[in-house]
Amino acid sequence: MSYAGIILAAGESSRMGSPKALLEFRSETFLDRLIRCFEVRCFPVIVVLGHEPELIRAGVRTPGNAEFVLNAEYQLGQFSSLQCGLRTVPPNAQGVIFAPVDHPNIEPATVARLIDSAAPVAIPRYLGRHGHPVLFAQSFLPEFLALEPCDQARTVLHRHADVTRYVDVPDAGILDDIDDPEAYRRLLASA
Repeated sequence: MSYAGIILAAGESSRMGSPKALLEFRSETFLDRLIRCFEVRCFPVIVVLGHEPELIRAGVRTPGNAEFVLNAEYQLGQFSSLQCGLRTVPPNAQGVIFAPVDHPNIEPATVARLIDSAAPVAIPRYLGRHGHPVLFAQSFLPEFLALEPCDQARTVLHRHADVTRYVDVPDAGILDDIDDPEAYRRLLASA
């Protein structure tokens, strides 16, 4: 059994001004970095596209084992993209681990630690602050899919706070949320 990885790359990147999935960091695009990070322990790696899907797919240099799905309703928000990805998770997957494409600095070891925790819900924590990616067991998929597309993942996660494990990791990248040009400049300066 394995975990499915989901990368959410459907948004318009309006604050950034260009697709975040194709921004460069350490000689890779954000999307290529996340595919590589997830494919070490996840199968399949599902990339959810929405805005400018052809442009983003054409910019992927090393798709590895990634499967691309299109969220035709990406304007409804990020949770609609997560639901789109969840609909393609194989029934034999033990669970799901997901991250938005604007978290390109996650380390593969963090993905491994979350999976190895064997927790029903696992969230990485660095110096007391939690971030992405987030892991949850297959048994929670129906709850995620039953919500409205404009809802949020935390609706389900808060219901299961009693089985959530915060996994301490030595990975500051879990906190890097690159939403605008200033955040991108800070990321590049820190590399």
